[in-house]
Amino acid sequence: MSGSSRRHISRLGILTGGGDCPGLNAVIRAVAKPAMHDYGMEVIGIEDGFEGLVEGRMRHLHNADVSGILSTGGTILGTSNKGDPWHYPREKRDGTLEIVDASQSALENYRRWGLDALVAIGGDGTMHIARKLGGLGMNIVGVPKTIDNDLEGTDLTFGHDSAVAVVTEAIDRLHTTASSHHRVMVIEVMGRYAGWIALRGGLAGGADIILIPEIAFQWESVFRKVVDRSRRGKRFSIVCVSEGTSCPGVGMIIRTRDKKRTDPNQLGGVGDYVARMIEEQAHKETRVTVLGHLQRGGSPTAFDRNLATRFGVQACRMVAAGEFGKMAALRGTSIVSVEIEEAIARQKVVPPEHELVRAARAVGTSMGDE
Repeated sequence: MSGSSRRHISRLGILTGGGDCPGLNAVIRAVAKPAMHDYGMEVIGIEDGFEGLVEGRMRHLHNADVSGILSTGGTILGTSNKGDPWHYPREKRDGTLEIVDASQSALENYRRWGLDALVAIGGDGTMHIARKLGGLGMNIVGVPKTIDNDLEGTDLTFGHDSAVAVVTEAIDRLHTTASSHHRVMVIEVMGRYAGWIALRGGLAGGADIILIPEIAFQWESVFRKVVDRSRRGKRFSIVCVSEGTSCPGVGMIIRTRDKKRTDPNQLGGVGDYVARMIEEQAHKETRVTVLGHLQRGGSPTAFDRNLATRFGVQACRMVAAGEFGKMAALRGTSIVSVEIEEAIARQKVVPPEHELVRAARAVGTSMGDE
């Protein structure tokens, strides 16, 4: 439901969808506190994302519930990336799994709980579901969350800066052990089909080679870089590779497929493959580190705490003003509202000529395509 509705909002629901990340609790706090104190709303926390909306799990939130959670990682409400109401996994009596349309159950619970509006905090998948829920008649406001930073419509998503900080610190630490043992260190980072984490984290950590999905690389370029560094007396190299990067000859590495998810591909393994190829073909001792869910955990950075708070406060204002079918967004230095439709029109990936790519090349970092 897009457009503006000035009906009084007395009961507001909040849910967190998709993967967890630092800053979710900061948003919950920033939505709930002004909703309670400035607008007199009753706030309902829906548990485990859209799973809770479908299965009817919620709890009332009070001031004490949302106090002292600004710096806490994860989400007090729980989350799930397997709860798409239109692609909902249910176990049959014989133990097999079937995928069903459970959207009417979500709508029934929204109505049964007497919700006037729902704030959905999540990434691309969450915003796609939010748009469809709006089409069923729910009053929806979105808040953009993803460590991958692949959501169009906002310059940055909260959670991304915290993930980049983890990658940067990891590369800093790997530098010391790589130089001590004269090894090549490959670090695999998250990001799915977008290379923002690898690019920003690799650049900040001083990686020698950065491999991302948006820029096709050649093995010879990678081998040449590590060999040339060794010949110049730099007897170690750091390679930062994004999990969704396609390798010449084999494509994207998919660890497994989970049909409970709307996107069933579970990525992982590209770091091992790149490390093995470097060791076999460049004849350099190589080790691999997969950061995995370390990038999602822990306390948010100061930047993410501020961004999440600004997003949450804006979302609450949008609810009060009846700006439904829209998402809070960062544009330049301002927090604005944009149509959810615009935010999910396309995936935001790294342009090959992005300023950060040019900066990386200028300081001698290889993108694997030279």
